[in-house]
Amino acid sequence: MRKFKVTLSGPEREELHDIVKKGKRRAQVIRNALILLNCDEGEHGNKIRNEDVAKVLQIGDRTIDRVKKTFVEEGLGIALYGKTEVSEKYHKRIIDGDAEAKLVALCCSGPPEGFSQWSLRLLADQMVELKYVESVSYETVRRTLKKTNLNPGKLKDG
Repeated sequence: MRKFKVTLSGPEREELHDIVKKGKRRAQVIRNALILLNCDEGEHGNKIRNEDVAKVLQIGDRTIDRVKKTFVEEGLGIALYGKTEVSEKYHKRIIDGDAEAKLVALCCSGPPEGFSQWSLRLLADQMVELKYVESVSYETVRRTLKKTNLNPGKLKDG
């Protein structure tokens, strides 16, 4: 099996220490932080053998190898949280508070010429056309309106 060398920078070590000290994360995140801290071969690290880490944390050697491999190949965030959580955590919101207010105002205004009412697709297209957002899907518009309890089909002008 290929060996993966974990070298943590100062800020990465601090982040991992904070995760371990606070203990307000999922057990898997804390476990992965402990693995990375103990396997650190950097200047501030105190490299411990995988077998010793496995014995103390009561996990398998393959788990340690998997976390180290993920850290080396994909970075700290994914090694700690996994791909889905990282994408949610670092994902930039398309519709922020300002765009949400503009969407609500647009939804409450009259529909475009030739349409009797707003549809989600019309709202999404109109938001892009008015440059409220760069791009947005009708599903994002639906989720935002659901959060605000607005239904474009039920709104009538006047």
